[in-house]
Amino acid sequence: MAKKLQNKSIFGRVLGRLFFLVIALVAVFAIWFYQYASTPIDHVVQDFVVESGGVKKVADQLLKQGVIDQTLPFLLLARVTGKHKLLKAGSYTISSALSPRQLLEKLSNGDTSTLTFTLIEGWKWTDFRKALNSNSHLRHDSALMSDDELLAELGISALTPEGLFFPDTYHVDKGSSDLKLLARAHQRMQSKLDKAWAERSQNVQLKTPYEALILASLVEKETGLAADRPMIAGVFANRLRVGMRLQTDPAVMYGLGESLDGRLRKIDLLTDTPYNTYTRSGLPPTPIAMVGDAALKAVLHPSSTTALYFVAKGDGSSVFSNNLDEHNSAVRKYILRK
Repeated sequence: MAKKLQNKSIFGRVLGRLFFLVIALVAVFAIWFYQYASTPIDHVVQDFVVESGGVKKVADQLLKQGVIDQTLPFLLLARVTGKHKLLKAGSYTISSALSPRQLLEKLSNGDTSTLTFTLIEGWKWTDFRKALNSNSHLRHDSALMSDDELLAELGISALTPEGLFFPDTYHVDKGSSDLKLLARAHQRMQSKLDKAWAERSQNVQLKTPYEALILASLVEKETGLAADRPMIAGVFANRLRVGMRLQTDPAVMYGLGESLDGRLRKIDLLTDTPYNTYTRSGLPPTPIAMVGDAALKAVLHPSSTTALYFVAKGDGSSVFSNNLDEHNSAVRKYILRK
């Protein structure tokens, strides 16, 4: 009996010691885990990308890019805090040392880094695409696509991408696809064009929103002074109404493309292309540049004028004339005197 009591006593002491040992180990682990979660990591990189996938895949990506130095405790912390299902893909920037807990907060909040990309009014599509391809912070999914392939990828039915993207400043995630930016710029242009067309003046003779976009691109390229846009649009509207050719140099230059050698010459004005508004009547087949709000508004609310001609004065502004004699006089005064 005494032996049994002695054995129970020894077992109790062992069990008690094991219990306290477990408690001590749990306490040590809890302290270590708290310190791990709270201690800033010595990050190797400042910019990193997280692709879609489960928490294990994300942890592997972070380890490979030098954002974390071990995956197991990071995975455990993600699951303990419930963040493992909230991690968002994107491009991120670390501006100061973050603890694993802070890193998880950043990833679960989708606190991605962004870049600013600006499209300029008057840019041609080739200018836009060159700027896209040279931006090192974008993923260039469209770089090897032809224009037709790109339009098909974006779901756009058009002969050319020219003029279909709204010039503005866009903020997009670093590392995101250039197709995403293109889609946003096209959607914005379509929204702007639809709204402007719905609010057009009743006397506008243009038949479709696309015609308005084409004419707006001519106004955009012809305008040196913003205040002249409605008058230039009025001149073009008058010419279209009476059947005169538009005779706008920027369209001719666009049609000549890379074959244009310096300034326009007389032979260039006589060389027929679909964009030569000296040899062909009506509008060119497509826009010749990207247009902003002001050009769209000008062609859909043109000035009420009898002018049929305009010539640049050399200071950015234009002088407008009602007939050919007045125009020739203005040409002699502002062009031939140079």
